Amino acid sequence: MDHEPALKLPAIDPVTVEPVIGSNYPAPFRPGVAGRAKQRLGDALGLTNFGVNLTTIKPGAASALRHWHTREDEFIFVLSGELVLVTDAGEQLLTAGMAAGFPAGKADGHCLVNRSAAAAVYLEVGDRHASDEARYPDVDLDRRNTPAGRRFCHKDGSAY
Repeated sequence: MDHEPALKLPAIDPVTVEPVIGSNYPAPFRPGVAGRAKQRLGDALGLTNFGVNLTTIKPGAASALRHWHTREDEFIFVLSGELVLVTDAGEQLLTAGMAAGFPAGKADGHCLVNRSAAAAVYLEVGDRHASDEARYPDVDLDRRNTPAGRRFCHKDGSAY
């Protein structure tokens, strides 16, 4: 019987990385991303300077609330399926083999929405800038740095 030997670090098989389902958003904002599963490949490999996620979005779900980062660059590459990229400029369809990038500090909120009938999978890469914050232009939400660490809050700074 032939079978492949188990990989050892620094190599991994992504299917062995447990997915993180949904989001750590405050409760009112979780439903739209409940169909998102992230396999944190960068964490599994011990990477600390940048993150790499293999992300699956079920039909009808979104990658995140529309947002932008103050200090982190983000890059996505669609591996399978189709996703609608939503930005300040409008919407455009991304399919397998297409990529998008979001420079740090550019106040152009973005997210990916799966409006198709099949799951979509993409690779997400971002740096891990310690002082990064996130802004969510469509809702009363910010992610800010506090003495207790990164926290979600209302735009006026009050806690959720």
